[in-house]
Amino acid sequence: MNTDVIHEFGSQEDWNESFYFNFYDRGQDICGFMRIGLKPNKKEKNVFCYLMMPSGHIYGLMGSAPMENNDLEALGLKFTMVEDEKAWKLSFDGELLDAHKEGEKEKVHFELDWTSLNPVFDYRESVGSEKEKAAQAVASEHLEQYGKASGRITLGNKLYDLTALGERDHSWGVREWGAALKWLWMTSQFGEDLALNITKVWMDERTVIDAGFIHEDGKNRPIVRVDLVIEETERGSPAYVYMAVYDKDGEVLGVKAKVERCAQLAFPGKDGKVVARMHECLSRFTVSDGDDVGFGIVEYLHRRR
Repeated sequence: MNTDVIHEFGSQEDWNESFYFNFYDRGQDICGFMRIGLKPNKKEKNVFCYLMMPSGHIYGLMGSAPMENNDLEALGLKFTMVEDEKAWKLSFDGELLDAHKEGEKEKVHFELDWTSLNPVFDYRESVGSEKEKAAQAVASEHLEQYGKASGRITLGNKLYDLTALGERDHSWGVREWGAALKWLWMTSQFGEDLALNITKVWMDERTVIDAGFIHEDGKNRPIVRVDLVIEETERGSPAYVYMAVYDKDGEVLGVKAKVERCAQLAFPGKDGKVVARMHECLSRFTVSDGDDVGFGIVEYLHRRR
């Protein structure tokens, strides 16, 4: 399809081209997530890159850099497309802050190969044109794909050989982090042939958008409705999410997500004050009709409370 390109820039101040990847190595209990967003009309690149380690420590950075070109590279993080909709290289060289030790940093280097396991999924397959318009302040174009990652991570003086499953997304259009009242974006990989992407966005109390896919037997089944209950911690991060997920054929899947550990990212508005908080959480997933266990990310964003 040739979708992994930098698209023609829109004129809106918050127009954005975003590439995001996550992965989880269940054998070593190592999770990572990262993003590079191009904001051409603000002349900046937005970056975050985080690692969640088996010790419970979370290492990360979040910041911006001047946008002098369209390369997917900033603050030591780099994404290189090898084959459209098939393969990428992810690399980082720099320092990440230790969230558990204020002011302390750890030297990190990684080189990872990321390979797709399903056809790219377009959220238009889940969402009608009316709700698509309602979501334009979040991201009017949104593609999802899951895959596997392999390579090496060096953190401090420790070397890890990584074999992981994960998800990537590519979106373009206006991205205002505080535009939605809240959203839940969840990805889980049960193996190389079974994965879930479950998304629910509350633009306001009345306008709610459900989307995502169930990938099974080599096919993406679009999700059209998600009924859910969120149990939150005292900090406002999710602890459990209980879901009934409806696909386009009317089949229903019960899904439970249990959060294992969580990183919190704050997004400032034009006045410098926080307008939204995002909890990016490594989570364990189970489904009602089987014994398989999946792992992935529960991303929970809400406007400032």
